[in-house]
Amino acid sequence: FYGCLFLACFVLVLTQSSIFSLLAIAIDRYLAVKIPLRYKELMTGKTSREIIAILWILSFVIGLIPFFGWNLKYSSCNNSSSEEDDTMDYKHRGGLPQNCNLECYFESVVDMKYMVYFNFFVCVLLPLLIMLGIYVKIFTVARKQLRMIELKCVGNGDNQNHGLLQKEIRAAKSLSIIVGLFVVCWLPVHILNCLTLFYRELEKPESVMYVAIILSHANSAVNPIIYAYRIQDFRNTFRKILSQHLLCRREDLYLSSNGSRRHKDQIHMTIDPLL
Repeated sequence: FYGCLFLACFVLVLTQSSIFSLLAIAIDRYLAVKIPLRYKELMTGKTSREIIAILWILSFVIGLIPFFGWNLKYSSCNNSSSEEDDTMDYKHRGGLPQNCNLECYFESVVDMKYMVYFNFFVCVLLPLLIMLGIYVKIFTVARKQLRMIELKCVGNGDNQNHGLLQKEIRAAKSLSIIVGLFVVCWLPVHILNCLTLFYRELEKPESVMYVAIILSHANSAVNPIIYAYRIQDFRNTFRKILSQHLLCRREDLYLSSNGSRRHKDQIHMTIDPLL
């Protein structure tokens, strides 16, 4: 039982970390647009690492709640033991069979009340609504700042701030697409969980369940493609990681036209991460 429950909780931890990461990125983009002058002072490397650590700790706490009690061990183990041969000898502890053998399904080990009331309503739906409000606010603030910059640029011809803000807007658009894909991929699973809790007699076709599960897991495969396609900084970073750590671990040197030796990385543009 606990082996199956641990696998289910591990999926919950990863899913929750994705949601918190998207929320943190949305807040980060809002600060970059709202207070661009103070942004670099606030969001340092140390601050980012601390935030990431806190998000992962919260993800583990939320995802492992079923493992520490909010689960279906009593009902599932009793049901599995009642279906066994009556001639078999079972040892009970606290009214439960010592060896609980059951088919490993998510619904068999995780309480749907936890999945719907706590996980979906509080830990998924609420952050998504907050993200929606943040991105709406980002585009509203960015549009106002663009108008102000355009008025200033008419007189002095300074387009640097205008270009930086346009870059932030493009990043916000790309990240909003990623949030939208997350909703599309994960919403069917949570809808099925709600149907399981509120309409217990309703029979769900296995094909629909499998499609919803595959769709939710496909989100993790789609995200890197969207990041690489939409955001140039991520694309450059992916290329650098592939060239250094997967294709060749040594730092290749090349001879420039004047005969000096330079590192291969110097032929690429300087990476200035958005996130």
